[in-house]
Amino acid sequence: MLVLLAFALLAGAGTALSPCVLPVLPALLSAGGAGGRRRPIGVVLGLTVTFTVTIVGVAEVVGGVGLGADPLRALAVVVLAGFGLALLLPGVAARLEAPLARLSRFGPRTRGDGFASGLVVGAALGFVYTPCAGPVLAAVITVSAATGRSVAVAVAYALGSAAVLLALCVGGRRVLDRVRAAGRGPVVQRALGAIMLVTALAIVTNVDVSFDQLVARKIPEASLTASLERSDAAARRLKTLNDRKPRFAQPVPAGIGPGAGALPRLGRAPEFTGTERWFNTPGGRPQSLRALRGRVVLVDFWTYTCINCLRTLPYLEAWDRRYRDAGLTIVGVHTPEFAFEHDAGNVANAVKRLGIRYPVVQDNEMGTWNAYANMYWPADYLVDATGEVRYADIGEGNSAKTEAAIRSLLAESGARVGSRAKPRDVVVPSSQTTPETYLGRRRAQGWLAGQPLPGRRTYPAVEAKLPLNAFAYGGTWRVGPEAATAVSGATIDAEVQAKNVYVVLSSAGGRPRGVQVLLDGRPVGARDAGADVRDGRATIRDQRLYALVSLPRDERHRLTLRLAPGVSGFAFTFG
Repeated sequence: MLVLLAFALLAGAGTALSPCVLPVLPALLSAGGAGGRRRPIGVVLGLTVTFTVTIVGVAEVVGGVGLGADPLRALAVVVLAGFGLALLLPGVAARLEAPLARLSRFGPRTRGDGFASGLVVGAALGFVYTPCAGPVLAAVITVSAATGRSVAVAVAYALGSAAVLLALCVGGRRVLDRVRAAGRGPVVQRALGAIMLVTALAIVTNVDVSFDQLVARKIPEASLTASLERSDAAARRLKTLNDRKPRFAQPVPAGIGPGAGALPRLGRAPEFTGTERWFNTPGGRPQSLRALRGRVVLVDFWTYTCINCLRTLPYLEAWDRRYRDAGLTIVGVHTPEFAFEHDAGNVANAVKRLGIRYPVVQDNEMGTWNAYANMYWPADYLVDATGEVRYADIGEGNSAKTEAAIRSLLAESGARVGSRAKPRDVVVPSSQTTPETYLGRRRAQGWLAGQPLPGRRTYPAVEAKLPLNAFAYGGTWRVGPEAATAVSGATIDAEVQAKNVYVVLSSAGGRPRGVQVLLDGRPVGARDAGADVRDGRATIRDQRLYALVSLPRDERHRLTLRLAPGVSGFAFTFG
């Protein structure tokens, strides 16, 4: 436990110096640089307290009453905008600081513009302080606070951040004090107020969230905690915590009959936790398992670029149509694999494009994924009317067994199940195909000369015949941990065995860019082209899975892709 606490303390300190906290840093320095001399202490203390409370419990409480995370961000906006105006307008400041002055008796004695007001601003910032915490923060969120251990880890993490943030506040204040001494006090005050207003605007427009995603996508190694997170000692301690989570992926007896007696009780189902936007619910309001008691709930973990997930959608949609009125609720938990899948707009577009009508929730921080100790896309967990997990299945291919389990639990709850569902547009995957691979260096497999090298590099064209399941870059590419981006003359050659070929692609700025698709050196014809290919070319706009080749059967071919500059590739999948 001491090792984990030390790790959390150091990770918190490293986080406070990471680029992903930059969106709130200007407001933090502005709040600490204005007012009394004890104000930096109030700002950092307020931020530390609200951040700590939030990560160990508030997320679940807020979700349970159906509010979501937006009210906390809205509160932060109101407080920051109010104090920004107070700094810009002295009359507003006098009225705002008067009641806060009376609160100062609970802390160090200052004027009304010192400790107490700093505490309020810091508390607001704590709700939007979203650092790159990695596994330690995930452990804090997903391990029950009732154990006391997660609280200790959260406090250690927050104290590490607080120490660095206080040093930054005090240092920034000393610089500003020198500027004030030179007679620039009013100018400084107005500038600090403007910074707080700009920060409030950034939060309203989700610029802070977009910046965090940009850091994760463009400079994932920027986090100073990365080496700590990978340390053997920390990994062992985090695994000790994670091993205490419920495990549901247990084998279910074959031949499930109409009675529920064949289904074991696998444990209490965790609530949806650490989630973001909800789709297909009234007013976008969150769902909770508690509110769904009396209904059978199918929790489906998926992501919109996963071909295995997409092939299970016809069954999920058919079950939703057939059994919703009988008491079934399906909740799609969208846990992203790639950075762009965190974007709510992308998820909303996917839900609409795919015709999904049941509720879907974003699980960007993997809170619900970790609560279920899940490890796979797709994965299904059936929860009975009393809130117990009764069935678990991973991957695709077990639709008949899953439907039998649904019918069994509905019958147990007293529903009349009637006839079976009739899925539409089912795609049966082939069994002898080239394995999935990734284009980024983090998980690339099957590439010539081993794992692709990071950074911008030019690769020679490959004219020779490739072995089966081999991939090769040609031309100039910029390779990152997660994706590879075409720079000039960019090609991919591969020898594949498949019926269908899919690639996860995106285009910089959402501008339409082309990818030419060739089979055995010739542009793919209309008969063999995937759904996203016209006249041998795919137009890439959205960040999603593109169907490039669709053959009548499993066949072996030389596949060549010629990508326009600015097109990024993430993963190949075959079926």
